[in-house]
Amino acid sequence: MVSEVKRTIEINPVSRIEGHGKVTIQLDEAGNVVDAKFHITQFRGFEKFCEGRVFWEMPVITPRICGICPVSHHLASAKACDAILGVELTRPAKLLRELMHMGQTIQSHALHFFHLASPDLLLGMDADPAKRNVIGLIAENPELATKGVKLRSFGQTIIQSLGGKKIHPIGAVPGGMNTALSATDRDHFLKQIDWAIADTQIAIDIIKSYYDKDKDFVCTCASFPTGYLGLVDENNNLELYDGKLRLLDSKGKVLEDQFEPSNYLDIIREHVEDWSYLKFPFYKKMGYPKGIYRTGPLGRLNVSDGISTRLANAELKNFKKLGNNGIVEGSLYYHYARLIELLYAIERTKQLLEDGDICSTDLIVTSNKYNEQGVGVIEAPRGTLFHHYWADDTGKIIKVNLIVATGNNNAAMNKAVYSVAKEYIKNNKITEGILNRVEVAIRCYDPCLSCSTHALGQMPLAIHILSADGEIIREISS
Repeated sequence: MVSEVKRTIEINPVSRIEGHGKVTIQLDEAGNVVDAKFHITQFRGFEKFCEGRVFWEMPVITPRICGICPVSHHLASAKACDAILGVELTRPAKLLRELMHMGQTIQSHALHFFHLASPDLLLGMDADPAKRNVIGLIAENPELATKGVKLRSFGQTIIQSLGGKKIHPIGAVPGGMNTALSATDRDHFLKQIDWAIADTQIAIDIIKSYYDKDKDFVCTCASFPTGYLGLVDENNNLELYDGKLRLLDSKGKVLEDQFEPSNYLDIIREHVEDWSYLKFPFYKKMGYPKGIYRTGPLGRLNVSDGISTRLANAELKNFKKLGNNGIVEGSLYYHYARLIELLYAIERTKQLLEDGDICSTDLIVTSNKYNEQGVGVIEAPRGTLFHHYWADDTGKIIKVNLIVATGNNNAAMNKAVYSVAKEYIKNNKITEGILNRVEVAIRCYDPCLSCSTHALGQMPLAIHILSADGEIIREISS
């Protein structure tokens, strides 16, 4: 009888992402991949410890989930609180919230492309890891790295102007905004638009050039069918701040159209596994795993028929040509989609700044009545973000449900890891460059892991006690 020999490869930690995760790849006795998983190893627990707080504190508490995309949580939380109050915001308040959200999108998308993704794309997947990072990028192309810094700073300055500070803003409150935009800041931001668009177009040219040089890898790397989910406006154009949910299958068939976001639990459920703290959302009517879907830039552009700004819409038309029936599957195309959204966010910023109501001080609507629950949904940079709060008649939170952008992509990231590992690891041939390609598949999704792990699920909390030579001598688990 021949015993089965298995070997496990571990990538720990996965680099150039926000938060803590690892990959395990299991090989058979021939050195070929039989399984691969992306484990989220950190646990935050906001769903539980927010219970007992009053709902109007939530827009200040939840931005602490993340320092990269705090505005997304701030605004989704504020929208959920608006629903508890049962109020309709003034038009100026809506404009200012959306402007803050555009600042968030600009800074986050610029950070990811220029500093987290581009070292792989511009320096090479097999480059020396000591150089394949933002420091190496600065040495290789300081002008490009500077453009990324400037774009991110532009977005953060908008956030600071409206939110009070660049990180963990406090500008949005239940029922509106507590900060108006000054004419001086408006005029200053308008002067930045032309160079911001030009620098984004340079980045778009770079990603297109990269795709042209390595078409085979780009088209096949972590390319697989899933559903796609995102917010759209009434004309099914891209919408990042408000709108209705749209869900398409892998062939472009519309599964849900103009769906009311507050009813998200009618179409979305969450699966749990005992090897990850991150849940696995799926389309309820198809079940798990058949009903997994992708969100974020790739998902949003796949479900959108158009974009309401001129330059971004022209790029969307080019993007649609990359797939069948307008559906683009390859994970590496997330980068192009992200830059199209960056272009849109800058164009939309200009539209908002030129609106006659943008400097209005009519910003607050109040109410003395509380609804039992409120749902706030927004398109965070990484995907659709759901905040759902239940409150009692005193305003105290009794239950919280968060489906965070990165969580929506959890199953897809695991498919991406397995797909790339299976393709490149054969007959025990394992190089640093091959393992980096596995990480690259994850980085396409720009995961924000600390944002995403808030419900305990079935994964045990475990403590390992090690001996002096590193062996586990005791394990304590919940």
